[in-house]
Amino acid sequence: MPEDKRERVNRELIELLNELRVALPGVQVLFAFLLTLPFMPQFQRITDMERDVYFLSFLLTAASSALLIAPSSYHRLHFREHDKERMLFTSNRLFIAGAACLAAAMVGVVFVVTDYLFGHIVSLIVALAVAAWFVWFWYGLPISRRRMDHDR
Repeated sequence: MPEDKRERVNRELIELLNELRVALPGVQVLFAFLLTLPFMPQFQRITDMERDVYFLSFLLTAASSALLIAPSSYHRLHFREHDKERMLFTSNRLFIAGAACLAAAMVGVVFVVTDYLFGHIVSLIVALAVAAWFVWFWYGLPISRRRMDHDR
């Protein structure tokens, strides 16, 4: 028996909250790692560019944390207001933005670590490859599949 609109929205909201449970630990681990770096003795040896990219990655991780936690807070603040569909669409946008910030932060961290270990050229190549990887698997593949399904 097909689900009605209310059942579909409830299921989709549960799916979104479960997906957030998968994403949040990764953000928390990355944020914890980035919080400790400036207090390491070796951190003082990084270049100005590495420091700038580190700080941008740190801010992107904080933004990602805020965006990925926001759907839970939104859900709690709008509890029993009978507008789950709007909550679902808003939370979906927050999740997508949070994932984009997370991907950018991870690319930045990869750049900083690779630059520290191997230098500018290798770090740029590796960071661009990691960025392409995230863009394809997190956005390109799902969008292309949706277009293929839509064309059918």
